[in-house]
Amino acid sequence: MKNKKEILGFILKKFFKLITLLIALCIVTFILLEKSPLDPVQAYVGADLTVTQEQRDNIAEYWGLNKPPLERFSSWFRAIAKGDLGRSMIYRRDVVDVISERFMASLALMLVAWVVSGVLGFILGIVSGINEGKFIDKFIRGYCYVLISTPTFWIGILLIIIFSVKLKLFPTGLGVPIGVLSDEVTISSLIKHLTLPALTLSILGVANICLHTREKVIEILSSDYILFAKARGESKKSIVFNHVIKNVALPAITLQFLSFSELFAGTVFAEQVFSYPGLGQATVSAGLKGDLPLLMGIVIISLIFVYTGNLIADLIYMLIDPRVKGGSKA
Repeated sequence: MKNKKEILGFILKKFFKLITLLIALCIVTFILLEKSPLDPVQAYVGADLTVTQEQRDNIAEYWGLNKPPLERFSSWFRAIAKGDLGRSMIYRRDVVDVISERFMASLALMLVAWVVSGVLGFILGIVSGINEGKFIDKFIRGYCYVLISTPTFWIGILLIIIFSVKLKLFPTGLGVPIGVLSDEVTISSLIKHLTLPALTLSILGVANICLHTREKVIEILSSDYILFAKARGESKKSIVFNHVIKNVALPAITLQFLSFSELFAGTVFAEQVFSYPGLGQATVSAGLKGDLPLLMGIVIISLIFVYTGNLIADLIYMLIDPRVKGGSKA
């Protein structure tokens, strides 16, 4: 077990890395957006042909788009250092308000998918591992290999065709019913709109945890202490519950925290397919319309979210394995 001083030093080191990574990522994102052929002013006015050149110039001046790139980035960075993320061009609201609203919607989606995929992947991995070489093992492995090579949007479209168009069990998209006020939306309605996007992410998130758990189960079952347990006459059920599950649970949980980046990336595609009003959809809109303040704010929040998952995974291993130092094995 690590002492408190080592843990604190490890966290401070990770925090310093986070700050440097945030700065680097913001610079790269700004450069990519600056080199993009998209015109933020044109995206702002849309298809309105009545907007004059003078009005376009006023819009560019209002949003600071007429300033040199270095000056715009410096101005934004000074504001962000003071805690001001700016104002979104496409939503006409403070970036903090947009992100907080959208992030909560995405968080509900990701949390459901994270739990379901973790539990289902863990169970399937256990079943596959203890039945190595049998038909059920081959079936589960084949299922996982297909999932790994399947795009998120394809699964989403397939679920819409089956459960929305054919069976008419769930809505095709959005987060709430059309034409219903926010205070009139029921919990059951929210669950119905959340089900298909969450199911899409859950199905795709099963593969990694399942295959990883399977390999761990096979490794444990071939170990000396399992052979000794069999020699003592322990039943297969007893070995699985008393030895296998206890030893593979923690690595599986750690892997789940490491999957935050994949989960967030999958959310972007799922939200686009289902028109779900989350952070992923806002990310695409900000990128396509050149909304620099919103895109930069999303970059910061998403990096912190993914980095937190990796940090939790490192801390788990650091606390339980004395051979681990600084988040990596010595």
